[in-house]
Amino acid sequence: MVQWGNSDVYKVGGKLFAVVGMGDGGNTVTFKATEMGFEILSDSPGLRPAPYMASRGLKWIQHYGEPGLSDDSLRAHIFASYEMAIGALTKKKRAELGLDAAPRQNP
Repeated sequence: MVQWGNSDVYKVGGKLFAVVGMGDGGNTVTFKATEMGFEILSDSPGLRPAPYMASRGLKWIQHYGEPGLSDDSLRAHIFASYEMAIGALTKKKRAELGLDAAPRQNP
């Protein structure tokens, strides 16, 4: 879903878990991180606290440049963000979406 300008917004059950931005300044991928993940990734080359979200105290990381994360690592972080979003849903909402039925695996 395009919600913010040139960005694709990814949600599950109405909960945001990733934003992929495509613009003149380059492509970015933004995802929610755990407290520890945020602390570790914040200072890594090619990664930074997500400008809008982190400034509001939220633990979101933006992958904006090289070297950044490998494709596999980025995929794992997006999957973890997806799992955190699912965890924030009510049991009723998870059941409506069929998310309690089967275990999910990192793609």
